Amino acid sequence: MRKTLLVVPAMVGAAALTLSSCAAPPEQNTTPAPGNTAGATGGGAGDGDYKACMVSDAGGFDDKSFNQTSYKGLTDAKDELGIEIGQVESSSTADFAKNIQAMVDANCDTIVTVGFLLSDATMEAAKANPNIHFAIVDDNPEGAADVQNLKPLVFNTAESSFLAGYLAAAQSKTGKVGTFGGMQIPTVTIFMDGFAQGVSYHNEQKSTDVQVIGWDSERQDGQFVPQPNPFENVQGGRQTAQNLISQGADIIFPVAGPAGLGGLEAAKASNGNVSAIWVDTDGCESTDYCAQLISSVYKGMDVAVFDAIKAAKDGEFSNEPYIGTLANDGTGLSPFHDFDDQVSAETKSELEKIRGDIESGTITIESQSQPKQ
Repeated sequence: MRKTLLVVPAMVGAAALTLSSCAAPPEQNTTPAPGNTAGATGGGAGDGDYKACMVSDAGGFDDKSFNQTSYKGLTDAKDELGIEIGQVESSSTADFAKNIQAMVDANCDTIVTVGFLLSDATMEAAKANPNIHFAIVDDNPEGAADVQNLKPLVFNTAESSFLAGYLAAAQSKTGKVGTFGGMQIPTVTIFMDGFAQGVSYHNEQKSTDVQVIGWDSERQDGQFVPQPNPFENVQGGRQTAQNLISQGADIIFPVAGPAGLGGLEAAKASNGNVSAIWVDTDGCESTDYCAQLISSVYKGMDVAVFDAIKAAKDGEFSNEPYIGTLANDGTGLSPFHDFDDQVSAETKSELEKIRGDIESGTITIESQSQPKQ
């Protein structure tokens, strides 16, 4: 059965529920898609009446992060709707346009692109192919409202990252927590903004002085994984995390896709002195670092992708953006797993209240990267 966008906030004596975001990497055909040099399409058994396809960014469908979770939405659509699917992985930004064209040439009825960096190529393809439905994960491109066959799927992770920041501040023993990004783009900095403001809120409420290393919300400046290919640079992610740790951070918040795994490696190497909070998926389900993860900031990309495909197949497609929030359970905190006994009942109760205050508007988060309602 397909999971829905439903999460029960962590409560004393109650188990938390969350999305299962881990998807196995797709099987690849040996024949490349037309015009594609980065990957190959894969077909799924279906009734042949409808075909949905996906183009990844350079992280690939086994990135333990947003590509993998989005891909799960495609495979869920295959399994539950009986449709045919196709997919192609990108290895660089140069692949985006030709990979989307490969899916057009493969007679896909719906094409889902994954990632902010595919924005321009997706807009161009949607305008050039008005009879194909498009959806893009993690961006609402300027002018998309005028493109009737393009649906943005975006997430206000500033809200859930605010909870993560408060949690990190509550759990820190050194009084220093760190965050770093893959690239300075809105879908990355939105996490970092929310995280830093959650730490500040903890300081205000609890009279603490926990410092955030790696991001300054006011200056919009911080630590990012070195180029080239920063999201795939696992060693660079480890070095960046180690830099934060050397400055005293005992909890890190990597927002860097696969490169963030380097941060988890650094946390593991600390022999219990450093822990982390993952992003995009429940890291305890998608990575091998559950022992290092206090929690994760999840995005319900699999459900959003599934719903977009189903609506298109059922003739109910709308170009109105989907915005995942705490209120609609499109984003939130995953369970504490191995850290459940280490997060106090008081902190759990405070997180529950903060979530409600964010949903009601009592707490306002300031981030220029938040999707517009």
